[in-house]
Amino acid sequence: MKTSTDELLVFVTVIDSGSITAAAEKLGQTVSGVSRALTRLERKLDTALVRRTTRRLHLTEEGDAFLGRARAILDALEEAEESVARGRERPSGRLRVDAASPFMLHCVAPHMTAFSALYPEIRLELTSNERIVDLLEHKVDIAIRIGALQDSTLHARALGSSRLRVLASPAYLAEHGEPATLDALHAHRLIGFTAPEHLNRWPLREGGRGKRRSKSDGKNGGKTREDAAARLKIEPSITASSGETLRQLALSGWGIACLADFMTAADVHDKRLVPILANLHVDERQPVNAVYYQSAPLTGRVQCFLDFIAARVRL
Repeated sequence: MKTSTDELLVFVTVIDSGSITAAAEKLGQTVSGVSRALTRLERKLDTALVRRTTRRLHLTEEGDAFLGRARAILDALEEAEESVARGRERPSGRLRVDAASPFMLHCVAPHMTAFSALYPEIRLELTSNERIVDLLEHKVDIAIRIGALQDSTLHARALGSSRLRVLASPAYLAEHGEPATLDALHAHRLIGFTAPEHLNRWPLREGGRGKRRSKSDGKNGGKTREDAAARLKIEPSITASSGETLRQLALSGWGIACLADFMTAADVHDKRLVPILANLHVDERQPVNAVYYQSAPLTGRVQCFLDFIAARVRL
């Protein structure tokens, strides 16, 4: 479109005000600036819209026909802007949120009744992927990711961090005994992840080694360099792709697992799962972030979800 909305606004304001001088005052512009904008518009349209005299302005036939179209365009633009403003004040539309199934089950789903009560016009779509998804490819508005972030093109809202612990059920320990050393641990049934492989390195170190802590290395997601080196590689007796499956196996007494506090805190509190090897444990925490693309101000529904979940999730 050759014509700008600023030129349309000048044209309509000149006609409504009755003069270029009055239009300039109303628009907060100079008289010469308004005159140039009107001349520029006529040049683009290759026709005269207004006949100017020393006392009055008169619309030409073409100007009269164009005036109605110009008003319609400006009204439509104003309505569109008001619609966006209403959307920020009263968010609506579809919002797709993705998270690994354990986080979705334990930290997102329990709060969605309250979220929907606050924002009834938002249509939630909750998806769970155990692997990292491409937000654009899967049309995801917000993804909650656990661990160090790799994609520098994403913006992130930190939700906290969650500690990893080695756990077993009282029933399993009653039947198989509690391991006191790393060698004893290897003799037990260990529950691990199918992939990625680094999830089968547990935050355990041999007693008396690695007690001095070095400065934090950001590339390790908040872990110290010594702690990263001290992680114990385990050989799982059974594997699963979802942390929730590992939790259910541990609860059923199948074996020993390494799981995050965000999904097991209630189990530990109620003694359904028991932390073991505490004297060999590295205090390792996984950062939790809500990530999203941001090339412009956030839509109201994305912003309100980020604010809501950050206030509700206690990590």
